[in-house]
Amino acid sequence: MLSVKTKSVPTTIGKVRKPNNTLFRYMEQTIAQYQEQGRVRTSETYSSTLNSFRRYRKNADITLRDICSEQMESYECYLRNSNLSPNTISFYMKHLRAVYNRAVDEELIVDRHPFKRVNTSIEKTGKRALSLKSIRKIKSMDLSGSPSKEFARDMFLFSFYTRGMSFVDIAFLKKKSIRNGILYYRRKKTNQQLTIFWEPCMHSILQKYLAPPSSPYLFSIIKDLDGNHRRQYLNAMCSVNRSLKIIGTEIGLQHPLTMYCARHSWASIARNEGIPLSVISEGMGHDSEKTTQIYLDSLKTEVIDKANRKILRLL
Repeated sequence: MLSVKTKSVPTTIGKVRKPNNTLFRYMEQTIAQYQEQGRVRTSETYSSTLNSFRRYRKNADITLRDICSEQMESYECYLRNSNLSPNTISFYMKHLRAVYNRAVDEELIVDRHPFKRVNTSIEKTGKRALSLKSIRKIKSMDLSGSPSKEFARDMFLFSFYTRGMSFVDIAFLKKKSIRNGILYYRRKKTNQQLTIFWEPCMHSILQKYLAPPSSPYLFSIIKDLDGNHRRQYLNAMCSVNRSLKIIGTEIGLQHPLTMYCARHSWASIARNEGIPLSVISEGMGHDSEKTTQIYLDSLKTEVIDKANRKILRLL
């Protein structure tokens, strides 16, 4: 009897390898997954990185397996020649590396360590905290002839008044957030619930920019309720920061003035006034400082409000 040799059919164990996957297509799929998960900020971060690399490649795609250290060095040189800051360059490189590592983890490619000769670390940023003197200058400026600058200045002050509230949290404050003289809000970044005593200086700013009765929001930042609320917030934030940079130049600041400076300034001035670190941490909603958190569990809201009131009286 003749023995018939049958040809064995190879089986694939684990994930299917697709060596010809392209970077653009893979990043687009990754971005779409983040969007489906509701991770909007993450998807926007990777979209920004993809758009930057597209410009560098002049829209010519590249396979994942063709990504090499020479390619990344060339991209880094392109970014430098575009007059981008070191941290912006690192931002793009870091997120591009994360996409590459994800493809390696999914066994789509073998790791060739293409980022070993480029910089992906973030440098320490320059001083962002303003002195009381500088904040007083900003507060006393007559900006009535420039509505955009006046709005930016007022948003900066409102952030300072509210212990460094971020612009995204200001934009999405609801009318129902104020109850019995207390402002309640949940930080977008950490989802932590914070309460702030509603001071007269906060109310005077709100009166200038109060949203119409038809809007659920406190401030008139999200104007088109049927439109993309996040896009409106982002556009408003860019406009505010552009105006703040102009204001900072006009008062002689050596570093760019942005909304984030209000947060740094409140913390710095609070520390200089002898307010305990535990109170500052709780007031700013820092929930990642484990050493400080031990002292925060029994801290009363009135203590934080008293600390904030002490700072506001210095203006």
